[in-house]
Amino acid sequence: MSDWQGKRYWLVGASEGLGAALAAKLSAAGAEVIVSARNAARCDAVVAALPGRARAVPVDVRDEASVKAAAEAVGEIDGMVYLAGVYWPMAATAWRAEEATAMADVNFTGAVRVLGHVVPGMVARGRGHIVLTGSLSGFRGLPGAIGYGASKAGIMSLAESMRADLWRSGVRVQLANPGFIRTRLTEKNDFAMPFIMPPEAAAQEIFELMCDDASFQRHFPRLFSYVFRLSRLLPDWAYYRIFA
Repeated sequence: MSDWQGKRYWLVGASEGLGAALAAKLSAAGAEVIVSARNAARCDAVVAALPGRARAVPVDVRDEASVKAAAEAVGEIDGMVYLAGVYWPMAATAWRAEEATAMADVNFTGAVRVLGHVVPGMVARGRGHIVLTGSLSGFRGLPGAIGYGASKAGIMSLAESMRADLWRSGVRVQLANPGFIRTRLTEKNDFAMPFIMPPEAAAQEIFELMCDDASFQRHFPRLFSYVFRLSRLLPDWAYYRIFA
């Protein structure tokens, strides 16, 4: 897509970090941006800083009634980007049920809730654009990623299924799989994070993907992504000996 003028995009999970950076990219390109997240004050602050037409619609993706009300307030849109996510480092040996459930509910089930109010309308109109945010951590099970890795693997599978089902419907589906991004979530990590990106650089990657009508997915940083993509080729005995 090269002409963003007059397009309306709903960004779910855009009150800070990657979502806020992508909102700025789309707004500068000429799209109208609807910014959603749980924190209404942060959403208002993002909207106030955008150069183009924008508004804030608070939503809690864990709550069906909140999602339904937000979708009705947003109205008809040209595209939706799901960026909402929570994260805590967690190993199975130190399982914290509340946090693990929250990661599953926000990162994956929340996307399903929002899509339930977006996809039918796009299919009926025969046009639309959906972008889901996976992760390099979703390619194969990783240590210390209980909750997060599984939720992102679910998003990646969901995007692939939607791509197959909506192939000729007029609804375009894309998947962005980033590595480490410098946000308050990754500040929780106490290990080295190779190729960590600022939110603006990651947003540029997603924006370029959204501009490319021919591409379904993008993995970035590209060099770092090969570690995870090629790991799927390893037999189990070799993979767990290296990664576990």
